[in-house]
Amino acid sequence: MEKVFASWSGGKDCCLALHRSITKGMDVRFLVNMITADGKRSCSHGMSAAVVKKQAEALGISIVQKPTTGDNYGNVFTATLKELRQEGVTGGVFGDIDFSPHREWIEKICGPAGITPHLPLWLEDQTKLMEEFLSDGYKATVVAVRADLLGKEALGRIIDKEFLAYIKGLNKGITPCGEAGEFHSLVIDGPLFKKRLVIKESKKVTRGDHHFLEILKTELKPR
Repeated sequence: MEKVFASWSGGKDCCLALHRSITKGMDVRFLVNMITADGKRSCSHGMSAAVVKKQAEALGISIVQKPTTGDNYGNVFTATLKELRQEGVTGGVFGDIDFSPHREWIEKICGPAGITPHLPLWLEDQTKLMEEFLSDGYKATVVAVRADLLGKEALGRIIDKEFLAYIKGLNKGITPCGEAGEFHSLVIDGPLFKKRLVIKESKKVTRGDHHFLEILKTELKPR
């Protein structure tokens, strides 16, 4: 059984990649989440680092959160992978779907650390991936949107068939998985979860060209 880590943003794509990897028998030892230099937010989706940590607790998987900046992101990531390699980890799971430059970056980063990258969702149909995510029983909420494509009313919505129909009906070219950064999500429940992650308090804010669901309080509850 290969020991791996999962590159983790807290969203649906990395969660589906995690689900598939565990189903295929991989031993996922760690979630890796890069955070801002001040330790407050996830670099990928702007999510509170504390919320992502609570989500990992709900999953029952150890999380490694490393502070970084845009300038040293790659170096910190590679150094983190080398540390995990010393723990016996030989592979990494990534939720990327079709952005080739990022796949090239992943392969470049993993190579020097002796890590084999696995991209279980690569080049698959996004509509089918979303159908699989929902049919597997996962529940995710929208936590960030591009302000030029979606309004604040989308924040906090559960991603379901109705939401997918909604973004398709806008005719703005929003992809089903939001792979081009149109929207981001936080998975709050599903078959891999030991407990449900409940959002108790939040507010909607705008930073730069994105609207965010600022999660202020969470709680873990039995499934």
